[in-house]
Amino acid sequence: MPVSGQSSVLLIGKNGSGKTTVGRALEILQKITRGKNRVRDLVNEGDLARGRADVPMRFEIEVELKGKVYGYAIAFEFPVGFRELRVREESFIVDGKPVYRRELAEVHLVNEASFRIDWHLVALPIVQEQSTIDPLFIFKQWLTRMLILQPAPGLIGGDSEEETLQPNPQVTDFAAWFSGLVGQWPAAYARIDSYLREVLPDLKDIKNPLVGTKSKSLSVQFSTDRGSLTLPFGSLSDGEKCYMISALVLAAIDVYEPMLCFWDEPDNYLALDEVGHFIVALRKAFQSSRSQFIATSHNQEAINRFSDENTLYLYRNSHVEPTVVRPVSDLRASGSLHGDLVNALVRGDVNQRGEPAP
Repeated sequence: MPVSGQSSVLLIGKNGSGKTTVGRALEILQKITRGKNRVRDLVNEGDLARGRADVPMRFEIEVELKGKVYGYAIAFEFPVGFRELRVREESFIVDGKPVYRRELAEVHLVNEASFRIDWHLVALPIVQEQSTIDPLFIFKQWLTRMLILQPAPGLIGGDSEEETLQPNPQVTDFAAWFSGLVGQWPAAYARIDSYLREVLPDLKDIKNPLVGTKSKSLSVQFSTDRGSLTLPFGSLSDGEKCYMISALVLAAIDVYEPMLCFWDEPDNYLALDEVGHFIVALRKAFQSSRSQFIATSHNQEAINRFSDENTLYLYRNSHVEPTVVRPVSDLRASGSLHGDLVNALVRGDVNQRGEPAP
């Protein structure tokens, strides 16, 4: 996926083209740096591309952090006679120089002794970093703090018994995330409050008091000259909860920077007249930082807030063929797309094979 150099990127394409799968791949990589290194906890035979067990499943990511390019790759295979997948190969490279390479059970550390590892375990969480400036530490921290979001607002309540800086994709631990951000970086509340007052003009306050020995409960107070109303967080509408999530994302930029945020269909649950402002606010925040925002969408209002240069079209000709990713600017330059993008998508006029449209 050609996303280098873009502060924000939109993924579009038909259902089943692979947009959500990008988030799933990122989530698997993140699970590794969050401590899950047993292969069966990451992937299984049902995840193999098009059901083929004769070829490996490979994940690769490359990111520039603090002027250096970090590359991580891992491949899983399902040999005949095995009951679960194993690691076939793995590598971590910085500026083209390997930190370690691994083939099956043998891990080779550069300038250090090699060691053997169970081939059903991933090496990255096991290889120890030496300090906070160690490339391993920098890369692991970045991947661990990446936000991968596919919110389920109906399942999000306001109670928490702990704090976290690592929300789950459904953000059902929103209250714990709120507590973690504000608890460790009190200045984050000002960013959260400032954004929410723009989109919810009658917002007066967000409270998160203790309701037990360890338990906290979020509530939101609204006020106008006609009176005030305090609601438990769980009573907010799905769209209002999405605004709350967006506020935490904006605050997290300052705390986690540099950060990658992948948000699968952020315009879900929003009214049409709210989508444009919502997307623009996110894009502007990431544009003024060293972080990156990747979104998927089918919504024409969201699509219109991106340009041809930072919109990627995903397609595959059938379920037995791989997904192809092309920038919309390339499709237009090749003659595969004419006129307004949204209208072309509605009419089905984007030639998926990249050939000039008739």
